[in-house]
Amino acid sequence: MSAAIAPKPIRGEINGSSKAGRVKKRLTSRWATTGAIIIAMLWTLPTFGLFISSFRPAADLSNSGWWTILTNWGFTFRNYEAVLFDSGASSASLGSYFINSLVISIPGTIFPLTLALMAAYAFSWIPFKGSSWLFVLVFALQIVPLQMALIPLLRIFNQPWLDISSSFAAVWVAHTIFALPLGIFLLHNFISEIPHEVVEAARVDGANHTQMFLKVIFPLSLPAVASLAIFQFLWVWNDLLVALVFSGGGKDVAPLTQRLGELAGSRGSDWEVMTAAAFVSIIVPLIVFFLLQRYFVRGLLAGSIKG
Repeated sequence: MSAAIAPKPIRGEINGSSKAGRVKKRLTSRWATTGAIIIAMLWTLPTFGLFISSFRPAADLSNSGWWTILTNWGFTFRNYEAVLFDSGASSASLGSYFINSLVISIPGTIFPLTLALMAAYAFSWIPFKGSSWLFVLVFALQIVPLQMALIPLLRIFNQPWLDISSSFAAVWVAHTIFALPLGIFLLHNFISEIPHEVVEAARVDGANHTQMFLKVIFPLSLPAVASLAIFQFLWVWNDLLVALVFSGGGKDVAPLTQRLGELAGSRGSDWEVMTAAAFVSIIVPLIVFFLLQRYFVRGLLAGSIKG
């Protein structure tokens, strides 16, 4: 009996495999690793300097750089006490503004994620007339500058029948509206790649759309949802324009970024206060990122590869 002849590999497969291998080898080489470490150190250095400066007394901070900490030792928690707890009229207290930012950012992330996920599921797995044109319209809304919608939306919020301007609700609605086009587009790309057999198996088992959404689509889409949640939370937390327009600038609704802007304008010489305030403002985004980082890379690749 003649020996079975193995099928000859396709030329494109050989070239593709070798090319992918070369790219992987370059990205994991010693020089690439060294370069990545150097870039990470240079990127982290300003944050480390900000952290050290936030604990230094005003006199030391104005007379020497943070890199002299070993030869000019001195630490104090007074900067953070002034930032978080002082309540005088001229104080830099950020306590209430910090709470406001949390109240704005958490619903401002959950609301658009929930609506975008449901809309993406409908576009992907619920056939209805005009769905393609409607999805194109949603996609096209991404190119509309945010600034164009501020005044019309503010006028709607000021209508007597609604009257939610200068409230948390106005900021939540604004952030939800501005986040939906990109959120629907990204989540649709991920959800549409879920194998058709999985959805059909759920239908055969008698699952309705609500059950499929909660028990099948949402668990499988968690990487994309977590990745989008990071971006949306960071956007809302660091936002100044939207919050400043729709909160009315009042202390009861104003976020942390507004107070930081006021410090930079009126207390530009108090570097010890500004460094502590700046570091307080980045603590929550860092916590959110590190908690969800295992989903981050997988979510970034959502929809990037078909099949």
